[in-house]
Amino acid sequence: MTQRFELQKVQYMPTKFDPGVLYVAEKFKAATHLCACGCGTIVRTPLDRWSLTEARDGPSLYPSIGNWQEPCQSHYWINGGEVKWADKWSTEEILEGRKREEARHHAYYDSLYPKRKGIIRRFLDWLKIIFK
Repeated sequence: MTQRFELQKVQYMPTKFDPGVLYVAEKFKAATHLCACGCGTIVRTPLDRWSLTEARDGPSLYPSIGNWQEPCQSHYWINGGEVKWADKWSTEEILEGRKREEARHHAYYDSLYPKRKGIIRRFLDWLKIIFK
């Protein structure tokens, strides 16, 4: 039987989680569920790093969920409420995936908070405008 997830919107995350439920606290931009493998690990997916899509057939999370730090090392997608198992990753693949995720994370926050130009750079930009 295929494992499925249903979406449950909550104001605050519960203290006890039920299997097969993806809890979403929109105010806090967070989604949480129990690992799809059944190990009982609580999986937290901040929605500034994962995207959540709601559909009639169920929720989807992107990118995949990789529990590399847990003994189960589960790797899966939640797509339309259905768990789609992904291949197990090697240690090298896990390290490379972490690097890509970190780069994606930095790019996201850099786009939100662009670095301010220093006073000299602003002065030179101002001079360029004046003497065009």
